[in-house]
Amino acid sequence: MSDKFIYIKSYGCQMNVYDSDRMKDLFVNKGYALTDDISKANLTILNTCHIREKAVEKVYSDIGRVRKLKNNQKDMKLVVAGCVAQAEGNEIKKRAPTVDFVVGPQSYHKLPDMIDNLDEQLNSDFLQNEKFKNLIYNSSKLSSEFISIQEGCDKFCSFCVVPYTRGPEFSRPVDDIIMETKKYVSSGIKEIILLGQNVNAYHGINTNGKTRDLAYLIEKISEIDEVKRIRYMTSHPIDMTDSLINTHSSNSKLMPFLHLPIQSGSNRILKKMNRKHTVDDYLKIVEKIRNVRPDIAMSSDFIVGFPDETDEDFENTMKFIEKVNFVIAYSFIYSPRPGTPAQYKDNVEVAEKKARLSALQSLLTQQQVSYNKSFLNKKMDVLFEKKGRHENQFIGRTIYNQSTFINSKDKILNKILEVKITNSTNFALECQI
Repeated sequence: MSDKFIYIKSYGCQMNVYDSDRMKDLFVNKGYALTDDISKANLTILNTCHIREKAVEKVYSDIGRVRKLKNNQKDMKLVVAGCVAQAEGNEIKKRAPTVDFVVGPQSYHKLPDMIDNLDEQLNSDFLQNEKFKNLIYNSSKLSSEFISIQEGCDKFCSFCVVPYTRGPEFSRPVDDIIMETKKYVSSGIKEIILLGQNVNAYHGINTNGKTRDLAYLIEKISEIDEVKRIRYMTSHPIDMTDSLINTHSSNSKLMPFLHLPIQSGSNRILKKMNRKHTVDDYLKIVEKIRNVRPDIAMSSDFIVGFPDETDEDFENTMKFIEKVNFVIAYSFIYSPRPGTPAQYKDNVEVAEKKARLSALQSLLTQQQVSYNKSFLNKKMDVLFEKKGRHENQFIGRTIYNQSTFINSKDKILNKILEVKITNSTNFALECQI
């Protein structure tokens, strides 16, 4: 039994969850055991997100809580990793001397050596190529596993810090991703979720030295028999190619769900955001993909209250949402981030932002509730991923990425079963075998 424990907290996106899993692998390989009890931890890692202001302040708040624990747990080492570490490494060391190590998202593979040697307390180098060569890929998941295939961003949206915290777009070689996939499926994983800041910008090299796109990679992964389901996120509209759209029709293992952020339904605001596409461009993508896969479930992201957003801009966003009909979407109030390419004056009143967000979320919830209700009494295939909060309750996911729950005394974990939908809540489906 291990006498060294590691506690990891992830903030933000699925790529941070993936990075946290890889950091866990590095230290489990060094004899640490994972713990959910931070008071037992010899090593605490806060894997941070820099997208919104509140996320950053939450990190500093958590650092304050850990500082009190460190007074009792004298040998605890505190690491701040991720995008806040990349963007504000020196500031963190000044503002929070209780932090022992600061490491960016492209150099966390160096953490074990940093801690062993105590000779380097801050590393924010962009080492994407080197990082993936030095990671260990062990799955602690039961049925579904993330794989980071593309990192960084060259789009430079005016509200976003990702190009500065994750670096330029980088795609991993095809063979490396296939190797990682095979390692996961050998432990029983059935679903692979491909991740990237702009995952559909993937342009990895194959064995022959040729550049291959995401459609090609999906086809190669689907050739692995043990892989039953494939998903990908997050996509950018300008990288939504015809080959990828057609793969949704031709490949039965690719799930009919597409998360495609637009951020606003106003062309004027999209231009200020430097999104490099129009509302009409987006609608043409939706039309193309629904032509080849009519049942595709569409998801998106929206920013409300962007600088200079007028009532008319917001109304255009609401009309756009009504036209597309999303099954789920994520929406946020605009938060100015230091270091982004364009520093616009944050000139929409807070009360107005909140009112718009409430109206937008209400419309999105109506669409989600209506969509879920449309499956009542229908049969669906569900992959059951984990136990629920109650006895004999299990949580699963449909092909359209809906959360489902079931009461069963059977052993159904990590099985894909046909179920009947018996009830619909706002955010989940109840089913029976």
